Amino acid sequence: MGVARFNLYILSLHHLFLGPKPSRSTRWIRKTELASMACYWFLFGYCLVWRTLPDWPTRIAFVLISHIVTLPLHVQITLSHWGMPTADLGEGESFPQRQLRTTMDVDCPEWLDFIHGGLQFQAVHHLFPRVPRHNLRRLQSLVREFCEETGIKYTILGFKNGNEKVLGRLQEVTAQMDLMLQCQRYMAETGESGLH
Repeated sequence: MGVARFNLYILSLHHLFLGPKPSRSTRWIRKTELASMACYWFLFGYCLVWRTLPDWPTRIAFVLISHIVTLPLHVQITLSHWGMPTADLGEGESFPQRQLRTTMDVDCPEWLDFIHGGLQFQAVHHLFPRVPRHNLRRLQSLVREFCEETGIKYTILGFKNGNEKVLGRLQEVTAQMDLMLQCQRYMAETGESGLH
């Protein structure tokens, strides 16, 4: 997770240059994304890394350290999202139900809030995205009350249990992929889909 941002750079560039063509009504988004990435690489890559750092070893060390320091945030985002279901249940599901079903909060002591940057309150943040991070802990108690009154499930797990949930979800996805590969092999060997 310490180098996850490098993967995000690659995926972003791949999407912008090789992804599906935007429709007429969304072309402006692609242009905005390109302009934003150009600004980022100009400011970070050229102005900061290239112009202010003296040599290649220092530049490489700076980039690696600046990206690895964000490791707790990447782990936090992974815990908050990857363990939860993402199915679209349609318009019958309310906004709070969807946000609380698809994200979870990670329980940690208050003194660790600075390290997590407020990301341990991901479900609360999804419900109230404009609330400042320093108020999320107080808001969490109101969300708990709301969930108790309405019967909506609110998932809050500790670091260990959160990781177990994520690994369990990844195991489920692996089993689904294995089943799909078995079907693909069967169809390749027999020429039949087995669906008729």
